[in-house]
Amino acid sequence: MSGRGPCAADCARVLAERIELRPRVQIVLGSGLAGLEDRVQDPVVVPFADLPGFPSTSVAGHRGRFVAGRVADQPVLLQAGRFHFYEGLDAGVVAAPVRTGHAFGVRTVVLTNAAGGIRRDLAPGNLVLIEDHVNLSFRSVLAGPPHPGEPRFPDMSRPYDPELARLALDAALKAGVRLTQGTYGMVLGPQFETPAEIRALRAAGVDMVGMSTAPEATVARALGQRVLAFSLITNWASGLGGSDGDDGGEIGHEDVVAVGEAAGKVLGPLLEDLVPVLAAE
Repeated sequence: MSGRGPCAADCARVLAERIELRPRVQIVLGSGLAGLEDRVQDPVVVPFADLPGFPSTSVAGHRGRFVAGRVADQPVLLQAGRFHFYEGLDAGVVAAPVRTGHAFGVRTVVLTNAAGGIRRDLAPGNLVLIEDHVNLSFRSVLAGPPHPGEPRFPDMSRPYDPELARLALDAALKAGVRLTQGTYGMVLGPQFETPAEIRALRAAGVDMVGMSTAPEATVARALGQRVLAFSLITNWASGLGGSDGDDGGEIGHEDVVAVGEAAGKVLGPLLEDLVPVLAAE
C-alpha cells in the first residue's frame, strides 16, 4: 500500500481466487445493518484483513469483510463495513472497497447508511432514498494523482442514478414500504453535530446527516458505475427532538446501531426485491 491506498487490482485478484461468482452489484452496509448478511445464500466471506493494504475497521457495527453469494438468486457482493475519514485514514483507503469492487467486475453500487433526521418528517426508523448530497467534510476522496480509469474532473451532476431511483420507488410502492427522497449531508465527525450545526445544515438544504457515503458515491461515479443509496434514519438530529418539541436528548452510537438493526428488517426485503432488477440493469 502506498499513499494512494491499496491496489484495487491486487485486492480483486484475492477476491477472484476465493469467489466463483462474478457479481455486478455491490451493496455497502452502514452502521447496524450487518444483519442483512443473513439474506445471502451460500455466502463466501473474505475479511478485509485478507486483502493487501486493507486496515481493520474500528467502528462498532462494521464487521469489515466482503460477503459474496446470491440474493434472490442473483450474484451479489456485500460489503459489511466501510472506512471513514474520521478514523484517520487517507482518501485511498476510504475509496479502496469501491475501487476493489469495480476491479472485480461490479458495475452498480448500492450504498446504505445510518443518518440523523433533520427534515421534520424524517423520524427514527424512516427509510430515505438519497437523491443528492452535500459534502461538508471538506475532503475529496479523489484528491491526489488520478487513479487509472478515473478522470481528473468527473461530472457529479447526477451522483445518484435517477433511473435506479425510479426502480427503487416502484419496488417500495409494490412492497408497501414508505420510501421518501432527500438530500444527504456528510460531515467529517466523529462527534455528533451541535444544534447550531444542524440549523446550518438545514439552511443548506440538507435533509439527513451522516459521516459516510459521499466519498463512495464520488469514486463510484468517477469509475463510471451507477449508484443507488439509502439512509436509515436512526435518530433526530441534535436539538430537534420529536414532534412533542423536546430536544431529543443525547445521541449515542449504540442507539444508532440498535435502530439501524430494526430498520434493516424493512430495508432487507426491499433490497432483495431490487437485486434482480439491478442485476438486469
